[in-house]
Amino acid sequence: MATYITLNLIFLLFIGIILFPILTKLKVDKRVWALLSGILLVLTLIFDSLIILFDIVAYDSMKISGLRLGLAPIEDFFYTLLAMILVPSIWHFFDVRRLDIIGAKMKGLIRTLKKLFWVSRPISWPNTAYPFAAGYLVSGGNIDSTFMIGTIFFLIPYNLLMYGINDVFDYESDILNPRKGGIEGMKEQRVFHPTVIKYSIITTFLFVALLISIGSATSNLILSLLLFFVIAYSAKHLRFKEVPFLDSITSSIHFVGPLFFALSLNGLSSNAAPYLISFFAWGAASHAFGAVQDIIPDRSGGISSIATYLGASKTVKLSLVLYAAASAIVLAQGLPSSVVGIVGLAYFVNIFEFRDITNDDSAKTNMAWKRFLLLNMFAGFVVTMILIATRLR
Repeated sequence: MATYITLNLIFLLFIGIILFPILTKLKVDKRVWALLSGILLVLTLIFDSLIILFDIVAYDSMKISGLRLGLAPIEDFFYTLLAMILVPSIWHFFDVRRLDIIGAKMKGLIRTLKKLFWVSRPISWPNTAYPFAAGYLVSGGNIDSTFMIGTIFFLIPYNLLMYGINDVFDYESDILNPRKGGIEGMKEQRVFHPTVIKYSIITTFLFVALLISIGSATSNLILSLLLFFVIAYSAKHLRFKEVPFLDSITSSIHFVGPLFFALSLNGLSSNAAPYLISFFAWGAASHAFGAVQDIIPDRSGGISSIATYLGASKTVKLSLVLYAAASAIVLAQGLPSSVVGIVGLAYFVNIFEFRDITNDDSAKTNMAWKRFLLLNMFAGFVVTMILIATRLR
């Protein structure tokens, strides 16, 4: 159930993200700002208490935290906090002395957001947001504030963090990779790297703070571990992506993790185990096969992976085994889940022709990788239909 404090936090979150470029450039006397803010808070305390005392307004006790200053719920003070942020920001933005540079700033902001959009790999957004959303709903959740916050987080900020860190620390190898620079990954210049890191951290922190505030000890632990693996995969001094086998394991966690986290919010059930194991095997197979196409640029950039370690043919065969195992596990669950297992065999068929490919020809597997991206959409459609049919029964 949505509460006033949840809605206030969500609204402040988006306002903060939008105004961040302006807030960082504000030049105000902090003592004056603090004094005026204090006056606003005191006035809020006095007049909100009065309108509550005289029954002018009332609050649903189920939708407030119960914390009060005077007679005013703590939630009322968010409006004052918003005014303390918005008023100086708007004044700064529309100051007539600055009108000549507003256009340039807006263009710069739009360029930055456009770059961040592509860095976050929009084609992969459903691969993390959908498992969370579906897992939350099928495990007993509803379309509530938790659903909205989690789905938005795993749709954009999570992917910006995951792929942003990857692009920053893989720059040297990415500039040698002919498939980078588009839908399969950007290769932004080093001058843009601090911006990528800054926005990745800010957007992640804001959403994670909300998710932790509404989660349990178990779900918060799972979310913390998931974020660790996202960072550890690419970050300097950890670089799990350069440890053969651990790279595929960690990559799979990136996609299974949102589902696991969603289930933990509603209480983990042992019935979910086969599906989590199957999804994990599918994720590991997909990463391993995806690494095959990068064997040559990875070796040129001095980067290790499961594919550079095993070689192209053995890696493809390992992926075939994992895809087959993932499908078999779901097939064993009976109808309607077995339909998903049958669809899962399409991934096996998609890469079968490359089972004997050599390292020199490894780049040719990009053809199957592009088909893989389309297969994800089809598989997602089938899973959605199965979930709808199950819930309607």
